[in-house]
This record gives sequence, C-alpha cells and structure tokens, in this order.
Amino acid sequence: MGGVATDSNTSGDKARAARASGSGTRRARRVRMTGKERREQLLDIGRTLFAQRGFEGTSVEEIAAKAGVSKPVVYEHFGGKEGLYAVVVDREMRRLLDMVTGALTAGHPRELLEQAAFALLDYIEAYTDGFRILVRDSPVAQSTGSFASLISDIATQVEDILGLEFKARGFDPKLAPLYAQALVGMVALTGQWWLDVRRPKKAEVAAHLVNLAWHGLDGLEPRPRLIGHRKS
Repeated sequence: MGGVATDSNTSGDKARAARASGSGTRRARRVRMTGKERREQLLDIGRTLFAQRGFEGTSVEEIAAKAGVSKPVVYEHFGGKEGLYAVVVDREMRRLLDMVTGALTAGHPRELLEQAAFALLDYIEAYTDGFRILVRDSPVAQSTGSFASLISDIATQVEDILGLEFKARGFDPKLAPLYAQALVGMVALTGQWWLDVRRPKKAEVAAHLVNLAWHGLDGLEPRPRLIGHRKS
C-alpha cells in the first residue's frame, strides 16, 4: 500500500509540474510590445475603425479592446481619440501628397495629367481606408487638416507646372492657380465616386479624366488613349 501511495503522489507531482511548465510556456509566448510597436498597433486599429465608422462612431473603449489593452494606454500614447485621429489623418495626407508630387516627372503636360490622375487612383486602390478617412467631414479633421486643404496643396504643385506651360503658350500665367484647382478638384471628386463603384478600370478612368481636361467637351475623343508609359 505504501508503494501505491508513493506512486500516486509522484503522479500528482508530475501532473502539477506539467501544468506549471505549460503555464510557463504560455507566459513565455506573450511578448510585450515596445512603446513604438504599441503606438503603431493602435494607429492601425484606429485607422480601420475610423474608416468603417467615422470619428464619431469610434470609441476609445473599442480601440483599446481590439488592441487588448486598457483605455489609459490609448490616452498615454495619444491623449485621447482626437489625438489618435489627428495622427492618422496627418499620415494619410502626407502619403497621398507624396504619391502625387512624386509621380509628376514627365515633361509633356498631358502626360503630367495622366500621372496625377494615376497617383490619386493608385492611392485610393492601395489605401482605401485612408482615403475614406480623408474624405469624411469631422471637427478634428477641420482643425488638423482636411481633404480640401490637401487638394489645395496638390494643386499648388500642379500650379507651377501649368504656369510655365501658360507662359510658353502666351496665356496669362496668373490664371494657372484657377486651372490647377479645377483640374485637381475634378480628379479628386471623380476619385471619390470611383472609390465605391471601381468601374471602369483604373486606366480607363484616368484616360477619360485626361480626355476631358486636355480636349474640353468640344474636342472629346470618343476612345481616349493614354500617351504615357502606364497603361494600367
């Protein structure tokens, strides 16, 4: 009987040891995030929620829950929902502006129009959540930057190019800002429409935008073509 009792105790010890070992393994798998990693995680979660529900429809509680942290962690990194939203908006504005201005490399004005149209449509396609956030109206967006101000920034880049072209053609270069706003605004609003319909294909949308901008209604091509190297 003594032997049996000893075997029973030994088995219990082994079981407890195994459970303790398993618990330790599980704890070992939980790697704590650095402050930078946690900040990026919160930004990614916030970006997704803001795109889906807007600023008003998103709560700090939900952001914290999806990140697996407490609300104070969100406040510690961003001071609240407004701070998180402002950083998300600023990042998306910079990304879009960089994509558009970086794409304007051609020498021919018509190809420059193509490049600008493609850059915006590329952004919408690759960063759909970001674009949804930018085109939403919100009190926070108005204080930290808005889609309208972003379009104005992009138009400023185009304005310089148009000014040179106007001067070369004998037009009044002072009108370049007006035309720059009109062109960029046309592409941006079309992009908002294309955001949901996604038809026709991106290249076809770009071709039709440039067709209208380049020829005007009177000289529209029935089957517009792209002259640049991008065909899709």
